[in-house]
Amino acid sequence: MKRERCSVTIITLNEEKNLRDCLQSVRWADEVVIVDSGSTDGTLRIAQEFGCKVIHNPWPGMREQKNIATAAAAGPWILNLDADERLSEELQSEVQSHLADPKFDGFSFPRKNIFLGKWMRHGGWYPDETLRLFRKGQGKFGGINPHSNVELPVGAKVATLKHPLVHYTYFTLAQYVGKQYSYADAAARELFESGKLRSVSPARIWVKTFWKFIETYFIKRGFLDGTHGLIAALGATFGAYLKQARIWELSRQPKAGSNT
Repeated sequence: MKRERCSVTIITLNEEKNLRDCLQSVRWADEVVIVDSGSTDGTLRIAQEFGCKVIHNPWPGMREQKNIATAAAAGPWILNLDADERLSEELQSEVQSHLADPKFDGFSFPRKNIFLGKWMRHGGWYPDETLRLFRKGQGKFGGINPHSNVELPVGAKVATLKHPLVHYTYFTLAQYVGKQYSYADAAARELFESGKLRSVSPARIWVKTFWKFIETYFIKRGFLDGTHGLIAALGATFGAYLKQARIWELSRQPKAGSNT
């Protein structure tokens, strides 16, 4: 099938466990660009095995690292993936079909999120649409770290693909809980240092924390995923609490040059 050229971009840090399966699912792509922030496991060996273009760059933040990968890609189309994501054979065919006759500027993917071995269908975990395939000249990554999203110009045409991107989110509870702090810390720093949120009240901490559980477990029906849904909702609630508490902590730190 003749189609427009496509570059896959992936950012990595110690992704030996995930990377091989991810790369297997994009063997059809014209190039794979990996921006690595200091892996010490077998990540770079696997990237070399698959013939990837590897760039070494210290971690500047999720948004910034993904934009570096985009800038280094040669293709007119960018497919951005995380190392723990895979394209099914059906999705591979669907993507290539659209690239053979592209009528849109970007494509969103529903995501099939696997949490502790279970496909999560509720609680905001599905369809969890995310824009990942876009024309290089139009898309860039924005949003608030540690999360990022593709931003297209006003008026750009976007379609949603039929088949989901498979995402292996967390394999263990320890991994999930650990990520809640790292994500909360990064988000709190971004909000605080940008001036978007310089302080929080005790009431805000309570409301944001309580609301996250209500939203995830009841409004988005996380309870329908059984024990997995409860664990996921409590983890998200813990993350919401950590973000607000971290902003509170940052607001109490002495300013530079202060003697107090």
